[in-house]
Amino acid sequence: MKPEFKDLRTKQLGRSLRPFVDAKDSQRPQKGWIRAIRQATGVTTRELATRLGQARSRTSALEKSEAEYRITLGNLREAADALGCQLVYALVPKSGSIQELAEQQARAKAEENVRAVEHSMALEDQAVGGVDEKIEEQTKRILKRK
Repeated sequence: MKPEFKDLRTKQLGRSLRPFVDAKDSQRPQKGWIRAIRQATGVTTRELATRLGQARSRTSALEKSEAEYRITLGNLREAADALGCQLVYALVPKSGSIQELAEQQARAKAEENVRAVEHSMALEDQAVGGVDEKIEEQTKRILKRK
């Protein structure tokens, strides 16, 4: 991808993720969203099973799989729809922005590459130093390339 398009895409992605930043710190109900919303709205497992067109035991299994982080997105979307909800899904950086995450990853790659070369050069008694500057240069190259 051309650098100017990559920058634009990163900014667009950052704007799209903005509403999710606060949500990432929200605690998920211990037994999962399906059960919490079903109980809060007074929907029984039998009613949910009927809405999903499944057996009641399947509804309990669905709630259990969500609580254990084993549910598929498709099943979660179906359950949300049956409960009159919408599944909202995003991957949000643990800290900072998407741009900062890209820079951190580029810097890590650059440091690995530069330190490997510097080590080889040192073994051959040809090390030239200036590792930090080389890491910054390599980071900028990596960011432009993606």
